[in-house]
Amino acid sequence: MDPFEEKLRRLRDSFNTGKTKSAKFRTEQLLSLGHFLQDNKKQLHDALTGDLGKSAFESDMSEIILCQNEVDLALKNLQTWMKDESVSTNLLTKLSSAFIRKEPFGLVLIMAPWNYPLNLMIVPLVGAIAAGNCVVLKPSEISKNTEKVLAELLPQYLDQTSPNLGRIINQKHFKRLQGLLGCGRVAIGGQSDEGERYIAPTVLVDVQETEPVMQEEIFGPILPLVTVRSLDDAIDFINRREKPLALYAFSNSCRVIKQVLARTSSGSFCGNDGFMHMTLSSLPFGGVGSSGMGRYHGKFSFDTFSNQRACLLRSPGMEKLNDLRYPPYSPRNQQLLKWALGSQSCTLL
Repeated sequence: MDPFEEKLRRLRDSFNTGKTKSAKFRTEQLLSLGHFLQDNKKQLHDALTGDLGKSAFESDMSEIILCQNEVDLALKNLQTWMKDESVSTNLLTKLSSAFIRKEPFGLVLIMAPWNYPLNLMIVPLVGAIAAGNCVVLKPSEISKNTEKVLAELLPQYLDQTSPNLGRIINQKHFKRLQGLLGCGRVAIGGQSDEGERYIAPTVLVDVQETEPVMQEEIFGPILPLVTVRSLDDAIDFINRREKPLALYAFSNSCRVIKQVLARTSSGSFCGNDGFMHMTLSSLPFGGVGSSGMGRYHGKFSFDTFSNQRACLLRSPGMEKLNDLRYPPYSPRNQQLLKWALGSQSCTLL
């Protein structure tokens, strides 16, 4: 299937689940859209300067502030807008109820021109989201800088309803993870759907060491970020805790990766990658200390579930050679025994 057709099919399927129709979902998406405008103001300023030569002040006045005002207005009035609107009746229908119900169209396309590339994309997007639609956005290809910012950053804030992302195992763990979203501040993601037990991949910033998300294994798509002053502080932070099942270090510096590897201990270690060590049966997988006992994968699994029984078989016809081991010990016999005990490197296999 064509990738674009697949995306359209996924969006239609998502709309058909009914998730976009709830006021809660619409509110979450509008709040996230507001976060996008606030968190990326500098990038938007730079993009609008690059495309149209707009100053930061002009970008605020003609684009960003107007978009934020639309978000705020929709959030303030959403419940009212969603209500059925009663209309008058005539004598023939006096005892009947007549009203207008606002239903979302379903899947809508928004195409923005280049002259106000942010304003004319986000303002209609606010209305489409508030109305409960799934949306395909087409920024202007002429205003390339703004198009790039929208394409790269906006999807990080809005629900991407993907069937390729896993769901939480049960309601108990969904509630537990939902509670952890209150730690620090959500920088990316944060959306959730209790009916589907879905939590979007989420990054938390400004997290404190004492918060619940830092006290237990998360087992969910939540990544808390704790700021430290230096590499030494980061390593101390790791070493103050129980040894982890896996430790992942990411850096453009090979020296940093090697330092973390040399100065910490964990069941497994990856530099500039995560999880992929588990794909190799040539590497053992397991914890150390509180993170687990034993190793498995390939022969390591075999060895873990085998008793390493120590065995030595000796021929009875060689008993005469054992005289050296029995007293009395002559100086010569002592010298031979010491030499024999120290000659293990000569063992033939």
